[in-house]
Amino acid sequence: MPLISQEDFLALKPKRKRLLGLDIGNKTVGIAVSDTGWLIASPLKLLKRTNITTDVKALLAVYKDYSSGCFVAGLPMNMNGSEGPQAEVVRAFIDCLLKQEDIPVFLWDERLSTVAVTRTLLEADLSRKRRAEVVDKMAATYILQGSLDLCSTHERQILKD
Repeated sequence: MPLISQEDFLALKPKRKRLLGLDIGNKTVGIAVSDTGWLIASPLKLLKRTNITTDVKALLAVYKDYSSGCFVAGLPMNMNGSEGPQAEVVRAFIDCLLKQEDIPVFLWDERLSTVAVTRTLLEADLSRKRRAEVVDKMAATYILQGSLDLCSTHERQILKD
């Protein structure tokens, strides 16, 4: 299955499967999980990257363990809307994932997600060490919650019309 569109993503909600949010970095992959009603995203775990084959297998194991219906992967965009080098890393990772397993993946513009999460963690007065331990899975939560909020907004718009 190729990357899915926003419409295809929204059409998955009635299946009531959990979503997994991903913040894919060079050293780690932050993972978040949604509830089956697609209301709340929660931090799940941090996957330390070793090699692409091992990383993809570990991620697919989490996908199966949580009976997930879709990955929501953060795509780091530049402020002008273009894709930079880190977006290429994410796309390459997702390509490897899709070669292993035919599952839906929705890309979410994660512009400034790490900045927003870091600011929140600083306001919570977390130490630098503790921030480093949680920032990636919190960024995954931020990414996933954004996609859940999109779904809620879409549903409210349908009811309004």
